Amino acid sequence: DLGLRGQAPFTPAKGRERLLTILFVKGLTVMDFSYLHAERGLLGESWIVDVTLHGTLDEQGMVLDFSDVKKQVKRLVDEHFDHKLIIPTKSRCTHIGGTPGQPAITFACGGHGEHISHISPPTALCLLDAEAVTTESVSDAIEAALLEQMPANVRKIEIRLSEEQIDGASYQYSHGLRQHCGNCQRIAHGHRSRIEICRNGQRDLLLEEQWADRWRDIYIGSRSDLVDASDSHHHYHYKASQGEYDLVMPASRCYLIDTDSTVENLASHIAGMIGKENPQDEISVYAYEGVGKGAVGL
Repeated sequence: DLGLRGQAPFTPAKGRERLLTILFVKGLTVMDFSYLHAERGLLGESWIVDVTLHGTLDEQGMVLDFSDVKKQVKRLVDEHFDHKLIIPTKSRCTHIGGTPGQPAITFACGGHGEHISHISPPTALCLLDAEAVTTESVSDAIEAALLEQMPANVRKIEIRLSEEQIDGASYQYSHGLRQHCGNCQRIAHGHRSRIEICRNGQRDLLLEEQWADRWRDIYIGSRSDLVDASDSHHHYHYKASQGEYDLVMPASRCYLIDTDSTVENLASHIAGMIGKENPQDEISVYAYEGVGKGAVGL
């Protein structure tokens, strides 16, 4: 670590040596979103956001006030990336049609004739000028957008995006919550989540791995939102307060439940399924929704 403010030589255009100061905030926020992958399809993801600012000191003796760093970075991430579907616009798999008010995305995936179709208000999408969605391509986009908003003394911004280090089972899922009044209503956003299952008060690692495998790279759909289903594809559709949403997914990449896919319901669903198979055991399921938050199903 550099310490709170490390110093390094910096020579400005006038030729007079000054000191460049480095300011950092680790774990500033978490991005929960989904994106399109050429092989794996629709993926839910959760990335931890670290930020580093390089600049000269202002009249307060700061590069930028910590409260301003947090507000500006979090606002940009929330408005442009969080709880959205990130589309790699330069991918050969991506086709964008529809209208400006209701973009229609078609994405080929998996190499077996599978495709994903997504229609939504534009606010549910992040169009990324890249061939693939990676921590590098997204951090580059965040850095470029943030630097435009910074005062002149901030010379460089570095964004580091990383997954939570999970020792044990985890899965990546996407979903949409039609009843939600906020951004969770978007039909294709998601999370990377750990899972902990206790049987009779003890962690059961085998059960955890089984459920992680079952829900790996999955779309968890509510049966009430399913308007058509075949052996090949599922079609989901609903209207919510932010607009109208439509999603077509390969059937093999979907898992249906009878309730809304809130983390509370997901924890209860897993606990109920395990309980039916093991009626003699006491089961508790700790289901996570991204990093450091979740619900317990009993």
